[in-house]
Amino acid sequence: MESLRIVVGAETYPPDVNGAAQAAARLAAGLAGRGHEVHVVAPSPTGRATREVRDGVTVHGVRSRRYVGHASHRVSLPWEVSAHVRRLVAELRPDVVHSHGHVLVGRAVVAAARTHGVPVVMTNHLVPENLVAYLPVPRPLHGAFAAAMWRDQGRVFARADVVTTPTPRAAELLMDRTGLTGVLPVSNGIDAQRFAARGRRRPGAVPTVLFVGRLDEEKRVDELIRAFALLPTEVPARLEIVGDGCRRERWSALADELGIAADVRFRGHVTDAELLEAYASADVFCMPSVAELQSLATLEAMSAGLPVVAADAMALPHLVRPGENGALYPPGDVAALAGHLLALLDDPALRERAGAASVRLAERHAFGRTLEEFEDIYARVTARVPVPA
Repeated sequence: MESLRIVVGAETYPPDVNGAAQAAARLAAGLAGRGHEVHVVAPSPTGRATREVRDGVTVHGVRSRRYVGHASHRVSLPWEVSAHVRRLVAELRPDVVHSHGHVLVGRAVVAAARTHGVPVVMTNHLVPENLVAYLPVPRPLHGAFAAAMWRDQGRVFARADVVTTPTPRAAELLMDRTGLTGVLPVSNGIDAQRFAARGRRRPGAVPTVLFVGRLDEEKRVDELIRAFALLPTEVPARLEIVGDGCRRERWSALADELGIAADVRFRGHVTDAELLEAYASADVFCMPSVAELQSLATLEAMSAGLPVVAADAMALPHLVRPGENGALYPPGDVAALAGHLLALLDDPALRERAGAASVRLAERHAFGRTLEEFEDIYARVTARVPVPA
């Protein structure tokens, strides 16, 4: 298609480590790689206003501050965001704006786009219930506060020409909670070849269960640790946890309390090369989270040929097919989780079959297809042609 000038709004962006940041960055770089001029506006990682080129994308950092309740995130004050974004959109006059969120940056990007008559696409990566836990709100008020956030989310997203989410389940949730209609599921996509297993699984090595993600409350890694502790001692296994977050210290202490600390390795943040090695040397992947609108980590593990045991929650059932590439368990049912892990750890042939199925299922989320779908959406909204729901 014809080259476009695209402004991407992101509430979180690398070096932030989370799925929303990763999805926005990969899409921006992918679009730039296809010849589009891409500008990203996001909270600055340094605190001061910045402008730099990364992966062919011009990244405009808005002045930001550490968020008190969540040290790994930065936020920008509303008036700073609004002024910065107004100037940027007026300067660039983009063909289309694509906002990955609605809270501060997204809200400002949408408002500026509407002022200048620029078509707006929005993608949702947020479940308000997950954010409320980090806000200075008394626990008894969490439900009411989340409901108010959903209503606000609906008002901002209603200003978009097209709204997308990564999965059908995420689209259903957004429409149910906000009253929006016609939300389109568009996968975040995965570069399957990047994660394809190379030289995996040394003969005689102790089977490894792997988790990759933030170590925050909604990820429920404590359930994985408790399930791992239930495995029979005669079944050799190791648990590797990649990622960091506010629950790391607590969950590390839990492994010690359960007497399994020697078999549990907390690796923290890792390099890209180390992440690829972690997937390649693992035998089973586990995603116990109850908050996934897609789960890029699970898609990466599937592309690496790993069987997956996951919570039967949110969008994970779109990725895990029980009896085919792994198993689902009721969130909170630690015994069921342990049983599924044991079945895979105790049967190498089952792991191989399920891992091969994971690769086939992950191929449906090819990143090239994601780029084509968004390019088609952009072409339609810039031509003022309706996008089929």
